[in-house]
Order: sequence, then C-alpha cells, then structure tokens
Amino acid sequence: MRANRLGAALAVVLTATLASCGSSEPAQSTEAAQSPTAAAKGPVKLTYWTWAPNMDKIAAVWNQAHPDIQVTVSKQAGGDDAAAKFLTAAKAGNPPDLVQAEYQHLPSFVAADAVADLKAETASVKGEFAQGLWSLVTLGTEGVYGIPQDSGPMMLFYRKDLFDKYGLAVPKTWQEYADAARTVHKKDPKAYLGTFSSKDPGAFTGLAQQAGAQWWSISGESWKVNIADEATKKVADYWGGLVKEGVIDDMPFFTPEWNKALNDGKLLTWPSAVWAPGVLSSNAPKAKGKWAAAPLPQWNAGENFSGFWGGSSTAVSAKTPNKAAAAQFATWMNTDPAALDLLVKEAAIYPAATKAQSALGQAPDYFSNQPDFWQQAAAVSAVARGFTFGPNVGVTYNAFKDNFDKAVQNKTSFSDAIQAMQDATVADMRKSGFQIAS
Repeated sequence: MRANRLGAALAVVLTATLASCGSSEPAQSTEAAQSPTAAAKGPVKLTYWTWAPNMDKIAAVWNQAHPDIQVTVSKQAGGDDAAAKFLTAAKAGNPPDLVQAEYQHLPSFVAADAVADLKAETASVKGEFAQGLWSLVTLGTEGVYGIPQDSGPMMLFYRKDLFDKYGLAVPKTWQEYADAARTVHKKDPKAYLGTFSSKDPGAFTGLAQQAGAQWWSISGESWKVNIADEATKKVADYWGGLVKEGVIDDMPFFTPEWNKALNDGKLLTWPSAVWAPGVLSSNAPKAKGKWAAAPLPQWNAGENFSGFWGGSSTAVSAKTPNKAAAAQFATWMNTDPAALDLLVKEAAIYPAATKAQSALGQAPDYFSNQPDFWQQAAAVSAVARGFTFGPNVGVTYNAFKDNFDKAVQNKTSFSDAIQAMQDATVADMRKSGFQIAS
C-alpha cells in the first residue's frame, strides 16, 4: 500500500473535526501502571515509532497527565521500509515499545514474535470497534496483536453531474455497474465509467474482501493460503471481462493520464477508500462539488458489504519490559474521546473507533455538496468484512502487479493471474519455513 500518499490524502480530507467530547486533556488513569517501588525509581519511559503527523503533540498531552508513564515519539518514514526497520530492530533486540503497524504488515510481526498478545489488556475495549476492523488485529485467532487506530473503508465515488448527463442511476449491484459502463462508453467512446489498476493490489484486495474472500487463515501451527478462492476469482473475472470488452479502462491509479481523465470528466467513478476526497481534491481540483459518495455496488441485490483499503493499528513490542504501560497508552490513544479528537485534528486520520467515526461533523470541503459524507462513511465502515492478511503480503502484492500487468497487456485471464499469486505466495512461505496446511 502506498502509505505516504494515502496518509497525505487523508490529511487533506479531515478538515472536519470531531464534535466536542470534553476536555482535550486526558484524565489521570486510576490504573496503577507501576508499583510504588518502581515509581520511586522514576517514570516508565516508552518509545513509539509512528509515521502519522503530529503524534508528538498527542503524546505530550498524555505525558502531562501521566507523569509516571512518559512517551517519546520517533517519526518514521512509513510503508514497507518502516515495517522492515521494525522487524530488524526486533530481531536485534532493541525495538521500540510501541509501533504503528499497518494491518497488512501485522501478520509478519506476529510471525516473527515481534509483537505482544494484548488479549487481556484489550478485553474491555473490543466493543469500541466494528467486528470487521477488530478481525484485522486478531488474525482470526484468540490473540489480539494491536489496537485499531485508523481504517480505510471502501465506497463508490462518482461524478454526480455526469451521471445525470448520461441518465445513470447509482449502481446498487456490480451487474448494474457493468451495464452503466456499457452505456457510458457507447454514448461517448472516449469516456469510461471506471478503470482497473494493475498497480494497486490494495484496492483489489479490498474489493475481494467485499466479495467474501479469505486469503489466509491460521490453523494451529500452520497457515492456510486460499488466495485463489471462488470469491477472488469472481472479482478478477468480472473486471477482466470488462477490460477485455473495452468498456472499462486499464490505466493505473495515481498517474498523469488518470489525473487528466478525472479532470476532463472522462472517468466517472472510482471504487476507493474514505481518504479518496483528499486525492481527488489534489488531482482533480476542477471537479470540486461534482463528486458524490455511495456504498460499493453489491454482488447480490439486498446485500450490504464493503472492504478495507488501508489502515493501521498500534502494536506493543513483545520485548518491551513495560507491556502494561505501553498497552495503557495505546488504549487511551485509540479509544479515549479526548485522544480520538486529537488524532483527527492533529494526525488527520480516519479513526477506527466507532464512536469517533460517528462524531465526525463537517464534510470534506471537496464534498461540501454531500453534508452526510461522514455518516455514510461510518455506515460503510460498520459493514466492511473481516480479513486476515498473511506473513508475506509483499510477495503477494508484487505477484499481483507482475501478473496483472501481463494480463492487462495481453488481454489474458485475470483468474489465471490470481492463481499465479497463490502459487508465488505458497512457494515463498514454504521457502521461509512456514507450515502450510492443505
């Protein structure tokens, strides 16, 4: 996932802030994080690795109210490099006490025994998060390996003015989306309802999640790998069919040609995540006020599911000598109303906690024509399906780009590209010593 780009996009989106939830200064916790003897030796000192902006300001609020637990923020670059750096530090025995962990990277941290199981410490806050989000930090097990911090529930973003021009209704099913794609391209051969990007595996993964895909699961000491499941093949063949038919474009997202198509009104939709308004405002400024958001089309009429593209958690290092104190800070940061208010205002994140999502007020400026934007986003987040990432997502995502690039170029089977992803993932896991269940 393009963490830095997506983070910057969300920073643009979150000009709205949480409704007032009380003082921005947290109340002193009644939980004793230290014994009197430990307190006499000085405060517990924690280090937190994160790439989110202004987290030092949030830590300062905590530190003022908790003199016995002091948190120092160390700003990181984010993305794959940050994950690799943390794993290297954990292996060397000098990791930070806390780390911001993208959901897709968390399983590799668990596989390396680099993060602690927080099941006991988080039992009281599980209900603060939607079930689909919570599953991203459990890996489908009894353990809890992080506390959800931000998320990227997927929605359908569309040009309302052009839908009106072409006489289109907002598609409620993917069949209706395909029909609308044919209508648009027939009326204007230079226009497309959407595009398939072979460069963005995170987007495809979210769409597969919506369809019910479960690429990885844990069975005892073994991993099950089922990337080439029926749900994923269905999604792949759907988009492959539209690309081959020529009614959906195949230009990648975030490219100059994609930006131009958005600006020129030649691309009418983008199935994306809640951070999309930030991208659109930067890449298609001429269309401000012309876009709207709706739930993703469904595979079956009457269903109501979504998936995630992006998001991260706060994990605690397995080797920290101060697990209880670290978990206390992580819990406060991601569930306390005042802390959530700070996360939105200072770090510009879309919060994972349900109550914080519901409290977001003014719509993004780019979507000022849709005052209920955040309410729609919260409703979509609540129905995003759970998913377990595996320990070698990077290999899987590289296989996606390699094989879908070829499939797009050669107009060959998209489901064959999925099988290639499955084969590459399993081969790499076996090579790395993972047990693979049949």
